[in-house]
Amino acid sequence: MDENKDKTISWADFIKLEMRVGTILTAENFQDARNPAYKMMIDFGDYGIRKTSAQITQLYSTEELVGKQVIAVLNFPPKQIANMMSECLVLGGVEGKGVTLIKPDQKVENGTRVG
Repeated sequence: MDENKDKTISWADFIKLEMRVGTILTAENFQDARNPAYKMMIDFGDYGIRKTSAQITQLYSTEELVGKQVIAVLNFPPKQIANMMSECLVLGGVEGKGVTLIKPDQKVENGTRVG
């Protein structure tokens, strides 16, 4: 039996996700978060500047994140994380507690759609 059979989605389901490329403008330690995390402001071009929190402290420093392009989902509802409302979900590969950011291998315009 195919384990992924029930996990299959349609193209129509996939394109509902607004995955866009953005550039991290600021990154700082998120002291109020339950788990170690950073607060970040990300520029998505015509889609605006969004704030988010990401548990990526094991593999990245705040200094190296600024200026880095990342991919995020923009159309999830805002989520309260400690004392901040997160406005997007940055994507990464999760291995244990380490998260490796998913990013374009070449610079692209902020707001570029991932598909």
